Amino acid sequence: MEYVYAALILNESGEEINEENLTNVLDAAGVDVEESRVKALVAALEDVDIDEAVEQAAAVPAGGAAAGGAAAEGGAAGGEEGGDEEAEEEEAAEEEEEDEEDEASGEGLGELFG
Repeated sequence: MEYVYAALILNESGEEINEENLTNVLDAAGVDVEESRVKALVAALEDVDIDEAVEQAAAVPAGGAAAGGAAAEGGAAGGEEGGDEEAEEEEAAEEEEEDEEDEASGEGLGELFG
């Protein structure tokens, strides 16, 4: 979870989310940094608009699954359906990539986006 928080800090402060900056934030927080996790997160966030993702996450009900909540939202919104589906597909692809990385590194990267 601390890796995601570090990325959010960098985003909020207007800094580029790259391996060096992410590692620096984690080091400053006293986290034992794993390079593979840093690389996986940077790669996963490469084409993601974090501000938009945070807004979408805030709109999803706390008890609902991300895909189910967004699908219900898309059905109610009507014309915005195409954009939501693309975002959902990107998130699903990122989670799959992280799951594969989890298996390779033995760590629970899937918990980062919980």
